[in-house]
Amino acid sequence: MKAIVISSPGGPEVLQLQEVEEPELKDDEVLIKVEASALNRADTFQRTGMFLPPKGASPYIGVECSGTIQAVGKTVSSWKIGDQVCALLNGGGYAEKVAVSAGQVLPVPHGVSLKDAASLPEVACTVWSTVFMKNQLSAGETFLVHGASSGIGTFAIQIAKFRGARVLVTAGSDEKLAFCKNLGADVCINYKTEDFVKRVKEETDGKGVDVILDHIGASYFRQNLESLNFDGRLLVIGSMGGSVTEVDLRALISKRITVQGTKLRNRSAENKAVIISEVEKNVWPAIEERWVKPVIYKYFPLSDAAEAHQLMENSSHIGKILLVP
Repeated sequence: MKAIVISSPGGPEVLQLQEVEEPELKDDEVLIKVEASALNRADTFQRTGMFLPPKGASPYIGVECSGTIQAVGKTVSSWKIGDQVCALLNGGGYAEKVAVSAGQVLPVPHGVSLKDAASLPEVACTVWSTVFMKNQLSAGETFLVHGASSGIGTFAIQIAKFRGARVLVTAGSDEKLAFCKNLGADVCINYKTEDFVKRVKEETDGKGVDVILDHIGASYFRQNLESLNFDGRLLVIGSMGGSVTEVDLRALISKRITVQGTKLRNRSAENKAVIISEVEKNVWPAIEERWVKPVIYKYFPLSDAAEAHQLMENSSHIGKILLVP
């Protein structure tokens, strides 16, 4: 089969399409013929050598895909050959075939194409496990999403609105903010021209928001604490703005703030299976009823993975970028 190989750590140009051996199928896995794979920031970090794949994972990039099951392991009873699925992967999505634990596989939601379903597993599992399973964002609460035009952001807006939250967002252009508004965002803030802390306070009668989903990290940490209400929850899922910061603990103590960091890829297969089950039960109905829709910016042939990475890293896109073998 063909797969994208990292010739050496570096820029997008190190991504090369090569002939490689097919993955070995374990007893608890299914083999998927890939219809499409979606890009994630973790892919660019793995390409540069900043992230290593988890122990035992495929050496190839790609943490989500869609496709058709070609083979099933000896102990798998939940899936059969020919099923059309999407999956949360430990790696290996940038390929024509990939093996994955059967517990990390989801059916393609009704009304979503097999190709577009590749955009859903990572965002759905990240947002649902972090914002809802762990931190219980509830109807009537306020929710601030940074980087709202990203794949995570566009999904978070839609599912939070579906669940009854009031959603505030930040993004860096009027075009991106208009798109977020169209998805349902209640308050749209251009972080390049506005002080988001001031705007958040104005829009919440001085109280602040209840939950923040943030992938920026250190450079936003102080402002995020200022933007939270009493009993607020700050959920850090990335560190694009740095990983080291200082904190005045009095700000946490006085407002009873919870700060949580989370990462999906290094969770156990058992934990991922629990999240997958919860996503199918709680998120898939919202997608099938068209309350939540995939947001696809562009499709690239698998052979053009380098160009796709360039697009992701210049941050001009809205939503997800897909690779098609």
